[in-house]
Amino acid sequence: MENYPELKSNQNALQMQEELSATENKIGFARQFYNDVVMKFNTAQQVFPTNIIAGMFNFKPSEFLQVPEADRAVPQVDLATS
Repeated sequence: MENYPELKSNQNALQMQEELSATENKIGFARQFYNDVVMKFNTAQQVFPTNIIAGMFNFKPSEFLQVPEADRAVPQVDLATS
């Protein structure tokens, strides 16, 4: 590998690309998990008998996590060397 620096840098770039993709997937799964929990919480507040408890303790429905389209854009990574 030391004799072929392009191969080494290419493998590093591929590894970074895989890590970025994995991180993006983890964030997506975490967002989905949060929204699932919010949906269960909000539903429980509307179903008997938990709606009585929710009313007594003044529970309010939670908001779903929504990410604006501008924030969902895939970041551009420039690997060009200068």
